Amino acid sequence: MGSTVEASKKTLRIGVDVGGTNTDGVVLDPLRASEPDKGILAWHKAPTTTNPSLGINDAITTMFQTAGIRPDQIASVTIGTTHFVNAVVERDAARLSRVAVLRLCGPFSKHAPPCIDWPADMRELVLGHYALLKGGLEVDGSLISDIDEAEIRAQCAVIREKGIRSVVVNGVFSPIDTVEHQEERAAAIVRAEIPGCDVVCSKEVANLGFLERENAAILNASILAFARKTIRSFQEPIKRLGLDCPVFITQNDGTILSGDMAARLPIRTFSSGPTNSMRGAAFLVHGEQSEVNEAIMVVDVGGTTTDVGLLLANGFPRQQAAYSDLAGVRMNFSCPDVKSIGLGGGSIVRNGETLTVGPDSVGYKITEKSLVFGGDVLTTTDMTVLAGNADIGNKDLVKGAVDAEGIAKYKAVVKHKIEKIIDTMKTSPEDLPVLLVGGGAVIAPDELVGATHVLKPKFASIANAIGAAVARVSAVVDTVKSTESKTTQQILEEICQDAIERAVANGASRPTTKVVEMDILPLPYIANKSRFTVRAAGDLDYSRTDFATLHFEDSSEAEVQMDEYEKTTHRTEKKAEPQPKEDVDIDSYRPTVRDRVWYINETDLDWITIGCYILGTGGGGSPYAYSLRLREMLRRGDVVRVVNPDDLADDAAVATAGHAGSPTVGIEKLGGDEMMEAQVELAKVSNVKPTHIISIEIGGGNGLQSMIVGASSNMDLPAMDCDWMGRAYPTKWQTTPVVFNERSPVWAPIAMTDGNGNVVIMPTATSDLQVERITRAALSAMGSSVGCAEQPVSGAECKRWAVEHTISQSWRIGRAVVKARKSNCVDHVAETILEECGGPEAGQVLWKGKIVGVHRTLRNGHVYGECVIEGADVVDDDAVDKRQPSGASARQPQFQGRIKIPFKNENIAAIKISQSIVDGKAVETEGEVLGLVPDLISVIDAQNGEAIGTPEYRYGLLVIVLGITASERWTSERGIEIGGPKGFNMDHLTYKPLGKFVKPVSVIDEFNVST
Repeated sequence: MGSTVEASKKTLRIGVDVGGTNTDGVVLDPLRASEPDKGILAWHKAPTTTNPSLGINDAITTMFQTAGIRPDQIASVTIGTTHFVNAVVERDAARLSRVAVLRLCGPFSKHAPPCIDWPADMRELVLGHYALLKGGLEVDGSLISDIDEAEIRAQCAVIREKGIRSVVVNGVFSPIDTVEHQEERAAAIVRAEIPGCDVVCSKEVANLGFLERENAAILNASILAFARKTIRSFQEPIKRLGLDCPVFITQNDGTILSGDMAARLPIRTFSSGPTNSMRGAAFLVHGEQSEVNEAIMVVDVGGTTTDVGLLLANGFPRQQAAYSDLAGVRMNFSCPDVKSIGLGGGSIVRNGETLTVGPDSVGYKITEKSLVFGGDVLTTTDMTVLAGNADIGNKDLVKGAVDAEGIAKYKAVVKHKIEKIIDTMKTSPEDLPVLLVGGGAVIAPDELVGATHVLKPKFASIANAIGAAVARVSAVVDTVKSTESKTTQQILEEICQDAIERAVANGASRPTTKVVEMDILPLPYIANKSRFTVRAAGDLDYSRTDFATLHFEDSSEAEVQMDEYEKTTHRTEKKAEPQPKEDVDIDSYRPTVRDRVWYINETDLDWITIGCYILGTGGGGSPYAYSLRLREMLRRGDVVRVVNPDDLADDAAVATAGHAGSPTVGIEKLGGDEMMEAQVELAKVSNVKPTHIISIEIGGGNGLQSMIVGASSNMDLPAMDCDWMGRAYPTKWQTTPVVFNERSPVWAPIAMTDGNGNVVIMPTATSDLQVERITRAALSAMGSSVGCAEQPVSGAECKRWAVEHTISQSWRIGRAVVKARKSNCVDHVAETILEECGGPEAGQVLWKGKIVGVHRTLRNGHVYGECVIEGADVVDDDAVDKRQPSGASARQPQFQGRIKIPFKNENIAAIKISQSIVDGKAVETEGEVLGLVPDLISVIDAQNGEAIGTPEYRYGLLVIVLGITASERWTSERGIEIGGPKGFNMDHLTYKPLGKFVKPVSVIDEFNVST
């Protein structure tokens, strides 16, 4: 289908989308994008073939013939595919290889083994073997231990015996490993021991965040063999047709990737299909400007999956939160915020006791398997024809397959599935436009709850291919630089310019090229060096014709054989479906509290975990890994008890549990047995046997430690519903027992262990400040992460000193966040949290905007730095518009200008800043102080309402800054001196409370049932 084109120089772009069901192609002249047909000269849609080469060949050949196009007019071919992500979503054993994971971790991470947080069926399908081996680095680059070559070879023998051909090597702190090269050395051993196997080094896939990086590397490894052959099959027809132009693959952010890079890191293409769809949709709505007037929900219905994403007013997809999720697997690299469900034109319909649609699909075999094409499998396409909503195939073949009641049920199921996924993607309850694209869009209804209107533009069925044709060009600079002779900012500016120049050299148009992502990771104690990662992207420069043809490794096979990846319907039917987590009715849920003892379950744990990180004010370490550990303990039958400090006997003995160290270490070096080891070592020098246990701080991962250490399989002690901070602080002397100063020292005797065989015990000390100084000095030498155990305090002291009901407060904050997500009110989550913390008088929403700068350094085990946030609306543009008064002028963002948040592990303040140019240099001036310690300053992800810790701050994240008034335990003169600005050497600032402290309501008091 198309129109004749005159001979001209190379200006035409081919976009091809190889989906699970259809292969779409388009030939586009970007210079004619303003014409009614958007410069689309030809297009083609045909079923995807087992060997994608045939479908691509047919699409391009047909388009050339229908529009009179010659090969020498084509400037580039860009291919997008959902092949790889479909394999994961469908859990297709034929396309997913089993993976072995070799962790270089020493004694750490044993309580969070590989794939611990995966859906059970995915873990069973992909994880074939794992081993925890010697190796790994500390945060300062020193060794946890060196790798053991014999140990690695022994594991290779096991992997070889199991027939596994894909291996992931994941080392603790491998992204900063510029000296030891542990992952690379281990990978070389694996390749030598298992010739021809695929080895993925985790540091190539993602950055800091041990579990999330490992998850991404495992998925990448699982798809490698399939990806390599698939990409070769993409390249074959281009050569065969005599096209002398580069072949690109589109990646997650809508930019192009060379074929060899895509074959090595196929995970970078996982979200490219929906991204192309949204970029194509923007192009169809507004041509080459690619900008829309308001946010639009794009629903891309393919043959196998339906992908839903939000197209922002700037014409690009909304990005995911700090962590991304694919098929239930959590990862830590930036992706478009897209949700996928198993619904498409080829989805299998089963009309039993309950009518079900998907998630399995006949995929590209729809023209063989579907009833309307003479097959024997009932699909959504058949049902759409039967309902009279489409004229596809032979409608007589589907007559009587389902009765009228079944058709009504089918329509209701499909409508509900699409409405539910749209609802999930919204961050506010207001309706917004929905744009339906994709070849399977015919199965979607014309009206949807939650949509102001439903759009189906011309060429919508090939939006993916159009998006591929207009894909942007990017360049990444990932380098380690010394900061001795130049400032970090100077180096960053140079690298940003380098990235822009590289993007332009790759074919980007200079006026449109901008830096879209940047990250600075200090390599502490390694000669003042930092790792800089900068990505720049711009639109393809359509005027250029000098693209060098990319050369790819030639396949040794005359023709790529893809028959081994043939899908069969019976295999799909037998696959175990993921078991969804039980959907809790938040309003009616009651925790289990009997006789004033709260028995923690998984729902409680989920909510407490969310709340702990928000109360962590950026520090305390991520509670995620600890939450996984505690969840597994609960599933094994552990009993975890929480009691109210009001019920505590005066002569009780309350032990303290907590980690000390850097939050950056917490997301990378996962805990071993250091917490319990510390308690054992303390018992050797203490004559007090504990009866209860309390967390040193509620903020971050430490908020869960009293429940982990106190669980029935560990010390079997009830955890106190209170802590020594009511938040997170970076030092041990910034605790309420030190504020009360009734005796000194409180924190001696103390035992510290690093989990790697090193123990420090202080039987006595002259003061708590000395305890902090001495242990802090040891901490740096112990990897900036240790487990601590302190001499138990009496029950009477605990009741006087502790910040009360903070586990209850975490539970309530977590419940508020989950409730806001379920009711699509994430844009008001900060206000909802404040309600749980005592109402509007208990705090303030300090700022909303986008992170535009992050600077970090590490000194004496603390991460120092600052985060710069530019004021911006963090809700959907259309939702904002609807809340405006009638006749109002264009709304300005509520928060304008910039603020900075200095931090020392935890956030210290939120300060307005302004910049001016003096003698050619930018000079920063501090303005109004919006919030200041000891009040809590938390940065919350505007996309999901959860906390973002200081290690996770990154350029581009949309955030909400929340201020919560500190406990009255901190607002005495001595409390402010210790926990206020003076405690952080910011004496020039004066503390002014954000509001009035309101004591958290005890869960035990509210929900207790006497037996």
